[in-house]
Amino acid sequence: MTKVYNPILTGFHADPSILAVNGEFFIANSTFEWYPGVELHRSKDLVHWTCVPSPLSEDRHLNMTGVVESGGIWAPCLSFSDNRFWLIFTDVKNWNKGPWKDTPNYLVTADSIEGPWSDPVFLNASGFDPSMFHDDDGRHWLVNMEWDYRKTGPRQFSGILIQEYSPSKKHLIGKPRKIYTGTDIGCIEGPHLYKRNGWYYLMAAEGGTGYEHAISVARSRNLFGPYETHPQNPLISSYRHPELAIQKAGHGNWVEAADGNTYLVYLCGRPLPGTKKCTLGRETSIAKMIWKDDWPYVIQPDGSLQNTPPEYVEIPADVELLAGEKDRNLVGGKSDDYCRVTRYDFIKKDFLADFKALRYSLFSKKHRQRFSLDARPGFLRIYGGQSFVSNFDKALIARRQTDFVFEAETKIYYEPSSFQHLAGLTYRYDEDTQYNLCVTYDEELGKVLQFQAFMASEAVTPKPAVCGEYFEGLKIKLQENQPVWLKLTVNYRDAYFSYSEDGKSWKKLFAKMDASFVSDEHGGLGFTGAFVGMFAIDMADYSKYADFEYFTYTKDK
Repeated sequence: MTKVYNPILTGFHADPSILAVNGEFFIANSTFEWYPGVELHRSKDLVHWTCVPSPLSEDRHLNMTGVVESGGIWAPCLSFSDNRFWLIFTDVKNWNKGPWKDTPNYLVTADSIEGPWSDPVFLNASGFDPSMFHDDDGRHWLVNMEWDYRKTGPRQFSGILIQEYSPSKKHLIGKPRKIYTGTDIGCIEGPHLYKRNGWYYLMAAEGGTGYEHAISVARSRNLFGPYETHPQNPLISSYRHPELAIQKAGHGNWVEAADGNTYLVYLCGRPLPGTKKCTLGRETSIAKMIWKDDWPYVIQPDGSLQNTPPEYVEIPADVELLAGEKDRNLVGGKSDDYCRVTRYDFIKKDFLADFKALRYSLFSKKHRQRFSLDARPGFLRIYGGQSFVSNFDKALIARRQTDFVFEAETKIYYEPSSFQHLAGLTYRYDEDTQYNLCVTYDEELGKVLQFQAFMASEAVTPKPAVCGEYFEGLKIKLQENQPVWLKLTVNYRDAYFSYSEDGKSWKKLFAKMDASFVSDEHGGLGFTGAFVGMFAIDMADYSKYADFEYFTYTKDK
C-alpha cells in the first residue's frame, strides 16, 4: 500500500473532474482567465501526475480577450464515450455584476487526450458547471445548474437541468428538465451523473466555494427522478472542522478504478496559518469511498466512515515516492535536489507546461506578438504590452505558487528609455491585487529599480499602492547596459523582493509585503490563486522588449 497525501495537485487546481480510461487516470481543472484553457494531468497510479497539453490552446478554441477577473474557464468535465474524449466547459464572460451571469457552455472532443481537439460546439447558456452523462443505452445527456437572476442568495442556484445531446446533429434536442433542486445547504452547482447497480446517482457541490463548501449526493431509479438525498448528506465537507488542514472540501467527481475501489477527487483550500486566506488557491485532493446499501461513503485511513477530507489515502500499489513528490505536476523545467529546485531555461517551449498567460495564447496569430524564443536564442523575449491593470493586451507569463515557502528568481536584460517602459518580476492574484518589482526609467537617474503594487481593499475597491506607501519612495539606480537579477522570497505570510547586479551579492528591499493579500479571500470573492512570473509593459508604442535568461522556483525543504 502507498500513502498519497493531500492535496495531490497543489496550488490553484480547482473544480477537478476525474476519468479512468485504458488503465490511466486523467484530471481536468478550471483555469479561469489564465491561458491556455483547462489544465489536464494524467497518472497510472493516482500518485505520480504529469501534465498533458491543455486542450483549449488555439484561437479557434477560446477567446478570452477582456474577460473579467476569475471569469473564463469554469468547471470543465472530462468524459469518454464512443472511443472519444469529451470535454465540456463554461467560458464565463460575466459573473460579478449584480444578479447577471453570462455563461455559454461548449463541447470539444478528441480521439486522443493529447488532441487535436475539435472546434467548440455551443450547447447552452442557462447556467454553469456543465457535465456530460453517457447512459448505457447510448444516449448522451447534458447536465448543468440553472441560474435564476430573478431570485436572491442561494435561490439563484435554482436547480439541476438535464437535456439530451445529439452527436450527429451537434446540438441539444428536446427540452431541458429540472431533476433536482438541492438540499438545505443551498447554492447547488457542479453536477455529475453516474449509473451503478441500476441506480442513477447525482453528485453536486453545495454551500458555495468557501468554508461552508460541501458535496451532496442523491439517487433515483429513473434518470429524471425523483431523486432522494443521501441519508447522511453531505458526502464530504470541512465545514465546522477548523482543526483540519484541508478546508473548503467540495466540488468533485468520483471514478471507479480497475482495482475495485472508488476514488473521489474534490477541491479544497489550505489557509495560511492564523488566517482564513488561501494564497495557494483551491487545490485538488483525493478520498477513497466505500458503498453501503448502494450509497457512497468517504472512508478514513483508520477505517471509519466520516464525511471529512482525509489527510491521506492508501492506494493498493507499491509505488516509490520521491522526496518533493508534491512537485510532480511540474514537468516543464529541469528539477534537481529531489524536485526542490525547478529551473526553466528558455530554449524550447517545454517550460510552457508550467507557465500560463492571461486571456490569450502566448503565440496567438490573432494578437500582437508578445513572446519570442527565436529573437534571441536561449532567452525569452517579452515585448511590452498594456499596463498592470489591463484585461486585454497584457504581456505577462507566470506559474502557480504551489508552496507556502518558496523563492522565485529571474535574470533580465532590459534597457528602458521612458517612464512608460517597465519589466520585471510579478507576484500577483489579479489586476486588482499584485506586487511588482520593475526595471524602469527615471528622467534624472536613468535606469532604475522601482516597486509598483495594487491592492484590493476589503470593499473590493482597487487601491493603487505607490512605491512610497510600501518602500518609502524606493527608486534604486541600476547600471546601464547590464543585466539585473530579481528575486521574490515568500515565507508563509511574509514576502519581500531582493535584487543583485552580479548574481551573487543580493540586496534585500527593506520593506515586507503581506502575502495573504495575494489570495482568494482578500478584497472579496475570487477563484484562482497566487502566481509568480515575468512581465513587460510599454505604454508608449508596445515595442520595447525585455530578455529573460532563466526562471527558477525553489521550494522549502
